[in-house]
Amino acid sequence: MRLHELKPAQGSTKNRKRLGRGTATGQGKTAGRGQDGQNSRSGGSRRPGFEGGQMPLYRRLPKRGFTNIFKKQWAIINIDALNKFEEGTLVTPELLLETGVIKKIVDGVKILGDGQLEKKIDIRAHKFSQTAIEKIEAAGGKAEVI
Repeated sequence: MRLHELKPAQGSTKNRKRLGRGTATGQGKTAGRGQDGQNSRSGGSRRPGFEGGQMPLYRRLPKRGFTNIFKKQWAIINIDALNKFEEGTLVTPELLLETGVIKKIVDGVKILGDGQLEKKIDIRAHKFSQTAIEKIEAAGGKAEVI
């Protein structure tokens, strides 16, 4: 097969309609636009959301809420995900990123206490839940806030 032999798959392409090329074509005279009126003319369409002068839906509905620009977004991990590391490892956000436990550090890493920690691991993170700290220390590790 050569570059000049490439063709689209059978039935995947259609010829475009040639509008306004005489009455015999079936799309002559009004070119499939119907009779008179705004939409029969070029540029004759209304903007999205226009309801003929009636108050549009997006203006009838009340505004709700706001976006807090100071909100922090945490990369969240439960402690059972930390069982994949070996005993005595120092777990940092960079190590979690390298091993694929988290996809992005975002504003910081928060460790939550869901599951059981079976190994003695020292963990450095930006935030810990109270149960996570208790379970890490019960396993013999340390939870250090960065």
